[in-house]
Amino acid sequence: MKPRPTLHNPTLAGVAGTEAKALAAQLHKGVESGDADFYDSWFAADIMWGSPKGIALVGYEQLNAIHHGLMRAGVAPASRFEVVAAQAPAPNVVVAHIRRQAIEPDGFSEMAMYVLVERDGEWWLAAAQNTPITA
Repeated sequence: MKPRPTLHNPTLAGVAGTEAKALAAQLHKGVESGDADFYDSWFAADIMWGSPKGIALVGYEQLNAIHHGLMRAGVAPASRFEVVAAQAPAPNVVVAHIRRQAIEPDGFSEMAMYVLVERDGEWWLAAAQNTPITA
């Protein structure tokens, strides 16, 4: 059996941490302001998204419409966003775990895995999977 590779490139750790923190800040400001367009501004046209309710979709337009509805309904509680881990398995690719922790003890919280890809000097969210945090 061949040995398992380590995919994270330690020389890219700084980039991974910086971009994951920037995404977390963007998401936090979007939730805080209730602005779906701001929240979704890093999302690629062909983003793959898995919701905490088990829905999977591909495409910015549909996801942005859903986020507009959720923001109008005030579904997202006041939260803190925290980068739990970030790795760079290849140049121009970052994989990050970001926790959204509700401020209220009984509020809905989730952990998400995000895949960021850099194109032409900009970072884009290519995929995300959100999972509820339960006791």
